[in-house]
Amino acid sequence: MIMPGYYHQEDLDRFPEIGSNAPELWKKFSEWYGAVFAEGALSEREKCLIALAVAHAVQCPYCIDAYTNAALEKGSNLEQMSEAVHVSAAIRGGASLVHGLQMRNAAAKVSM
Repeated sequence: MIMPGYYHQEDLDRFPEIGSNAPELWKKFSEWYGAVFAEGALSEREKCLIALAVAHAVQCPYCIDAYTNAALEKGSNLEQMSEAVHVSAAIRGGASLVHGLQMRNAAAKVSM
């Protein structure tokens, strides 16, 4: 849960400041990041939809804002973006459920 006042939308524009004390690492990250999101086997639009879904899974408000805008800029619509968010929710929910097997395995050991 994000505390009121903790997340500041304007901080998204300040992201490059993270590299100010480690410029070589920031440069490497930026180059890699740019390459990841470049057109390839997947289109830039598809990559933005994936990033939007992942942003919801990891619950990063900065990423949600950034990839909402990026997905729209690359030609996605709200229906596609909403479907991507539902895919994320389904995977996250399924992951919680499948970990129930860990619970069953632990319970089986105790019951022996």
